[in-house]
Amino acid sequence: MIFGILTSNNDVKKLLRELDVMNSVIAQLSPEEEVVIHEFASLCLANMSIEYTGKLQIFQHGALEPLLRLLSSPDPDVKKNSIECIYNLVQDFQCRTTFQELNAIPPVLDLLKSEYPIIQLLALKTLGVITNDKKSQAMLRDSQGLDHLIKILETKELNDLHAEALSVVANCLEDMESMLLIQQTGGLRKFLAFAENSTIPDIQKNAARAIAKAAYDPESRKLFHEQEVEKCLVTLLGSESDGTKVAASQAISAMCENTGSKEFFSTQGIPQLVHLLKSDSEEVREAAALALANLTTSNPANANAAAEADAIEPLISTLSSKRDGAVANAATVLTNMAMQEPLRGAMQSHDVLQALIGPLGSANAVVQSKAALAVAATACDAEARAELRNRGGLEPLVELLHSKNDEVRRYSSQAVMVCAGDEPTAAELCRLGALDILEEINLSVSRKNKFSEAAYNKLLNNNLSLKYSQTGYLSSSNLIGDGFYDYGRINPGTKLLPLKELCLQGPSDQRAVLLINNKSVDVSLPMEDKSSDLSYGRSISSSSSLRGASREKTISRFSTGFGSPTELKSDPTSGRNTVLSKSATKEKGLRKGRGKKEEEKVKEEEEVLAIPKLAGEGSPEKEWYPPPDPDLCTYVYEVTRSILPITNLKEQIELLAKYVAEKMGGRIAKDKLPDFSWELHISELKFQLKSNVIPIGYIKKGIFYHRALLFKALADKIGVGCSLVRGEYGRTWNEVKLLDQSRKGVTGGLPAPEIFIVDLMFHPGALMKLGSREANLYRFL
Repeated sequence: MIFGILTSNNDVKKLLRELDVMNSVIAQLSPEEEVVIHEFASLCLANMSIEYTGKLQIFQHGALEPLLRLLSSPDPDVKKNSIECIYNLVQDFQCRTTFQELNAIPPVLDLLKSEYPIIQLLALKTLGVITNDKKSQAMLRDSQGLDHLIKILETKELNDLHAEALSVVANCLEDMESMLLIQQTGGLRKFLAFAENSTIPDIQKNAARAIAKAAYDPESRKLFHEQEVEKCLVTLLGSESDGTKVAASQAISAMCENTGSKEFFSTQGIPQLVHLLKSDSEEVREAAALALANLTTSNPANANAAAEADAIEPLISTLSSKRDGAVANAATVLTNMAMQEPLRGAMQSHDVLQALIGPLGSANAVVQSKAALAVAATACDAEARAELRNRGGLEPLVELLHSKNDEVRRYSSQAVMVCAGDEPTAAELCRLGALDILEEINLSVSRKNKFSEAAYNKLLNNNLSLKYSQTGYLSSSNLIGDGFYDYGRINPGTKLLPLKELCLQGPSDQRAVLLINNKSVDVSLPMEDKSSDLSYGRSISSSSSLRGASREKTISRFSTGFGSPTELKSDPTSGRNTVLSKSATKEKGLRKGRGKKEEEKVKEEEEVLAIPKLAGEGSPEKEWYPPPDPDLCTYVYEVTRSILPITNLKEQIELLAKYVAEKMGGRIAKDKLPDFSWELHISELKFQLKSNVIPIGYIKKGIFYHRALLFKALADKIGVGCSLVRGEYGRTWNEVKLLDQSRKGVTGGLPAPEIFIVDLMFHPGALMKLGSREANLYRFL
């Protein structure tokens, strides 16, 4: 008795453990001892079992078996102390295993018939712990324990035991055979009715938890759906208890795997969940967002139902929640809704992209990945991407590419791929280093993914100069624009210098950089400046003088060979609009209906307007432009005038090839190729221009790679599809696709177009089938 009372004191417990008295105490549990001895010995053990070390000593000294025997004692105090000690012991996994081996569930179940609530409660608590194990669930089922539990739930007078009984039922519902047994005996319907009609928050909460745990099994979900569990859960969503709301939302999340349940919640449940998104409780908002995330995944109808219930605004507000789970779930719902264009537009009007910027910078990997995926789903048009760009959302997105988490890296790569859909955003992503990071990722076998490769290629398509330098290939869809430059081949990981920096460098013995620039810079200088230095890399004033020096030659070329610029008009019969270069348009405007004096007056006015912008006093820095190329402007004008209107594609290609060859030194016989002094010509141009960057129009003696680039640039201007392929040793060629005309009119599907190499050197205009002997001789040394 003294030991029993003293062991409630922690210091005594510690001393008794050191004195190793467990064997002596456990020996007092033998059947030969009197009941009063059993009472205080079991009390001593119950007190000692509260702490882990004491619990371990009791179990190791074999107390479990005599304690189970005492559960059938006639004395209620002995029963209470024994079951309390057993409850403490079974918290340990090893003890639970021994508990099963001793077939201990029947004597514990018998305690449920006790007239003392504390004994019943401790018995239920013990069953609640041991039935987390599948074997114990089966033992409880075989011992008709489920009947005992359902009877307790049906008895109103035992409402103080209902919460614990529900916890045991929740565990048993995870066992499919137990679930079927409850369903067959009508217990499942009683259970759901009890949960729905109860007014005690803990009971409702535990009932919802029981459903949630069981609903992870497909067969259980099916049985629940047959019993219309959805109605019960919708009712529980309206509880005043936050715990019940959370548990009901989690149960709905689990039931979403059942298609029928998902359809039911479309009309009932989604409005209530949307309302819970506005709750003051962060935990409730998180659970509601999780349920909505599961309901709307791969289900456009539910996504629409959520939007109709005005979910967009509270979801966007949830993105600023302090709970990472709530943010991640809200981002998932928004992603699911963004799959439909009307909903995406509504989300964008609520500044969804601005709200996603915060989660992109989260420290939680799940939040980062879900936010990146939401950006990929919502930034699908130029306006949305511009908003993300202007709000500073690209920086955290690019930063996520560095992540060591595979999912974060994959979804951020996907978002970058989507954002690279327009040129300004792609340019900003490149400026922030996305291209370099993606290149580094793709060089790693373990870190790369299909989105990182796609994003890299998408960014490269907005930086064709880099793409061509790295890959040596431009497809027919890669249209060369003004400012494109061919630096030559560079290895992966090598930095390509920007055009401005290359232009500002002096000439060297390195390979010439070929520039495509059809833009006509509308700036002029007085005629006295024409004799100024020919280099164009220092400022716009020097490039203007070069342009001025070439003006007369350009004008004379416009007026010969292919008609004057004034004759270029839209051709209604061909259904095509011809394209004028800016310089040609300007000349046309000056010449039409104006005399020489008026033309000079306009020119003077332009000069007055241009000079203050260029060299005005106090201007901090002169604006830089790429060097102009008047001859290329002429080429574009001429091919637009003469080749664009032709309707036969093959004829267009042949004429363009002959035109390019003529501008680059004409036809060259194979045996005369070593005598074609193109290197000297290029060196002279470098010296003249005082730079390694040479506008393509300046080159009058060009070989394979000069001609192929000019052909691609002009073909892109007039809509002739062709690719540009770099080979070895300066060999570069263009590939075009043509249908086999001999099969025209043959029934059946159209044959695949064949690929041809365009000869720009030996027989300009000739088309050689890819793979043929002559094509291989053209491509390879």
